[in-house]
Amino acid sequence: MANTLTGLIQTIYEARNKVSRERVGFLQAVTKNSTAEYAALDQTVRISVADAVTSEANNTPAVAPPDTGDVTGTYVDMSISKSQHIPVRFNGEEVRGLKNSGNYEDFVTQRFTQAFRRLDNLIEADLASTYKYASRATGSAGTTPFNTAGTISDFANVLRILDDNGCPPDDLALVLSNAAIQNLRGKQSNFFKVNESGSEEMLRDGHLGRAFGFNIFQSGSVATHTIGTLAGSPTLTSTDYAVGAKTLTLASAGTGTIVEGDMLNIADQNNGIWYGVRTGDADVSDGGTVVLNNPGLQIAQTSNTSALTIAAAYKANLAFHPSAIQLVTRVPDMGDDLAVSKQMIYDEVSGITYEVAEYAGFGQTTCHVRLAWGWKAIKSEHIAVLFG
Repeated sequence: MANTLTGLIQTIYEARNKVSRERVGFLQAVTKNSTAEYAALDQTVRISVADAVTSEANNTPAVAPPDTGDVTGTYVDMSISKSQHIPVRFNGEEVRGLKNSGNYEDFVTQRFTQAFRRLDNLIEADLASTYKYASRATGSAGTTPFNTAGTISDFANVLRILDDNGCPPDDLALVLSNAAIQNLRGKQSNFFKVNESGSEEMLRDGHLGRAFGFNIFQSGSVATHTIGTLAGSPTLTSTDYAVGAKTLTLASAGTGTIVEGDMLNIADQNNGIWYGVRTGDADVSDGGTVVLNNPGLQIAQTSNTSALTIAAAYKANLAFHPSAIQLVTRVPDMGDDLAVSKQMIYDEVSGITYEVAEYAGFGQTTCHVRLAWGWKAIKSEHIAVLFG
């Protein structure tokens, strides 16, 4: 192949810029954690998390200050769990033919575009899967939000969850599916009427902007949750639960399963509240336990044997504080491999740096577009699902 990687850099940058216009809202919204960027593949990185203070003391005069204030630290472990590449290969005859036909630049651009696109989509799907750590959910499972013209209560309802959990109000993110964005653009006229929205960005350019404190993002990878098979009349045992309780004990009743990511409702005191399930139960007929995501129950459960239900299958539009979901990316450490040249390609939209490496072969050249990454939801209290 006559052209070295250096000669292709401008073409690769062109490809990268095109792909960065795709709908990768999670990549744009989450926190990119650089503290773990030098970790090896599968090496554990521990992130400290400060729990909420649940006790206080009276200010009573004394000779010495009280011997208090210690806490047992908690943490979340994450790792760089994936290291992958997309190959782009040409042989000398292919290059000659493309150049003779005048299609070389266009075809090379398309090949690299598809490589960057694939990696973007893989990471985006991984980030979308963090909905399973959401504290609670709101809306109608199976129904796209903002479906009723002129009604934007979905913003207020999902924000209420984050407010109740003490989530910081700054820089919140709301990542919506293509269908939800369609409803915003097509049914919520106050977003594109300039005299009401105060901006012509959505009307003229389709820009989403901000609403109710949320930076609004669009993703084509919003996850669809497959629910458990819970049926019959499952209930809690005759045990009371305080506010904040997360482990619930089930009576031996009903059939089927409760799975991670299900949204669980407890009848009586908890009407209308959907709790995110961290750990489910493979067979509710035998009893067992279900563990909720933080911060647990919002209302004390004092009515014994309360009935349990799970929400229908849903699209997991996600509202969160960026710090609640961490993404770690770095260039893979390939050691002293056979690459004849390497180039770093920075994407200003996603904030990711890719490596493109060139390998010379017999009558052909292969380029690897590659990245190593890991992701983790570290603060369930600051994540909420808006049902779709």
